[in-house]
Amino acid sequence: MGKGVLLLLFLVLVVAEAQLRHGPTASRLTEATPTHLHFYFHDTVSGKSPTAVRVVGPPDASSQSMFGMVNVMDDLLTEGPDAGSPPVGRAQGLYMGSDQAKIGFLQAMNLVFTAGAYNGSTLALLGKNCPLDAVRELPVVGGTGAFRFARGYALLRTHWFDFRTGDATVEYDVYVMH
Repeated sequence: MGKGVLLLLFLVLVVAEAQLRHGPTASRLTEATPTHLHFYFHDTVSGKSPTAVRVVGPPDASSQSMFGMVNVMDDLLTEGPDAGSPPVGRAQGLYMGSDQAKIGFLQAMNLVFTAGAYNGSTLALLGKNCPLDAVRELPVVGGTGAFRFARGYALLRTHWFDFRTGDATVEYDVYVMH
């Protein structure tokens, strides 16, 4: 190669490296913003319009742990504990009985925000949720929109649970860096 081609290649590499180091992606990675979100999750498995539907029941119908059960959800997220309070989004995903000893779910979901400053953005959560424990922690594994490169955790506390129907309202405190 001639000296001119080598010089041009060198300059292209220098410019590319500078763009990677100083571009919007790099600054988003080094200057993360902490955010605390607080809302309520309404899981309705009963009635004419359930928001969570059982796709597969546990193989052993008498199972106390619900091991093997799979539910798909599109649950309402609201500002307050009442389902009639202002909506902030939806929790879309699934939870499945993955613990043979007690009620414990593998929960995978997207929190899809439909109101406020984060309208159109999502957070992805994936982890173990034992709904009878006082406090559960799920990791935030990613996000979109305002939450690109998100990482963090969500603390879940059951606000209300109907043992007869299985319907529940869960308080979420989500702490995320993005």
